[in-house]
Amino acid sequence: MQIFEYKQDFKLENGSVLKGIEIGYQVHGSMNAAKDNVVWVCHALTANADAADWWKGLVGNGSLINPDEYCIVGANILGSCYGSTGPLSTNPATGEPYYSSFPSVTIRDMVEAHILLRKYLGIAKIHLLMGGSMGGYQVLEWAVMEKELIEKVFLIATSPSESAWGVAVHTAQRLAIEADGTWLDRSPSAGAKGLKAARAIGMLTYRNYGTFQEKQTDPDPEKIDNFKASSYLNYQGDKLVNRFNAYSYWLLTKAMDSHHLGRGRGGDLIKVLESISQPMLIIGIHSDILCPLDEQRFMAAHLPNAHLVEIDSAYGHDGFIIETAQITEHLKEFI
Repeated sequence: MQIFEYKQDFKLENGSVLKGIEIGYQVHGSMNAAKDNVVWVCHALTANADAADWWKGLVGNGSLINPDEYCIVGANILGSCYGSTGPLSTNPATGEPYYSSFPSVTIRDMVEAHILLRKYLGIAKIHLLMGGSMGGYQVLEWAVMEKELIEKVFLIATSPSESAWGVAVHTAQRLAIEADGTWLDRSPSAGAKGLKAARAIGMLTYRNYGTFQEKQTDPDPEKIDNFKASSYLNYQGDKLVNRFNAYSYWLLTKAMDSHHLGRGRGGDLIKVLESISQPMLIIGIHSDILCPLDEQRFMAAHLPNAHLVEIDSAYGHDGFIIETAQITEHLKEFI
C-alpha cells in the first residue's frame, strides 16, 4: 500500500477541518497509452484499498478485472484504520491520536478524498467505477460529483440512501460498542468487546435464516450448550477485533446513516438519480436482507441508463463478495 499526503486543510461536510489528510491506496497494473483503462474499486465497511485481496475471483490476476488489462485503483476510506486518516491518526493540534475526538465524516467526504487522490495520480478518466454495499454508496456519490469523468458504473447490493432498517442495524451495533466499559478510553483497544458484539449483530444481516440453518445447525439433539451458531458468531467477532478498530467502526456506521444522494441537491432523490446518465449495471441479490432488492429496483426505475440483474445466492448480502462467478458473467457482458 502507498500513502498520499494532502497537506492542505480538508474541509468536511459538517464544517470541521482536518489539518491535512493521508490516503492509503493500492494500484494494480498500469495505465495504457490512451489512459482509458482505469478501474476504480470502492470498498465496503471493513475492507481496504486492495480489492484483489478482498474481492478474489472478480479482481486480480486471472480474474475479469485483471492488472494485465486494467489499471486497478483502490483507496482506503477516510475514517478507516487501514492507512487513511481516521480516529487512530495523530491529531496535529495535540500530537496524540484523535480517538473519540475525530470529527464525523460522510460518504461525500470520502469521495472528496478519492477525488484528491485521482488528481494526484493523474487520472482524467475512469473507465469503470465499481463497488458493493457501502462501496456502492461512494460510487453513486462520485457518479454525481464527477459525471463527465466516469464512463461506466457497476453497483451491487447497495442503495442511493440509507434505509431506516440500515440505520436501525447500525444503531444497535453502536449501542453494543457504547455498552463496553472501555469505550472512549484513549486506547486503540477501546470498545473491543463491544466491537465483537457489533460484528455479531452485523453477521445476522449479512447472511440470513437459511444460511444459518444450513451451515450452523447442530446435528446432536442432546446438546444444551456450545452451539455451532454461537461458536460461529464468536469466531467472526474475534476475527474482526483482531484486524479492525471500534472507533473506526462506530464512525463509519454513522457515515452510512447519513448517506442520501439528495442531501444538498434539493432533497429529491429521484431527480438526482435521473441526472446520472452513465451506462450502469446494477446487481441485486434475492436473499439480501440488509440492502434488499427493492432498493436496487428503485434505482433501476429512475436511472436513465441502468440495467438491473437479479441473482440467486444462499449467502444474502455477503453474496456480493462470494458470488464472483455470477457477477463475472454479467459484468463481462456489460464491459
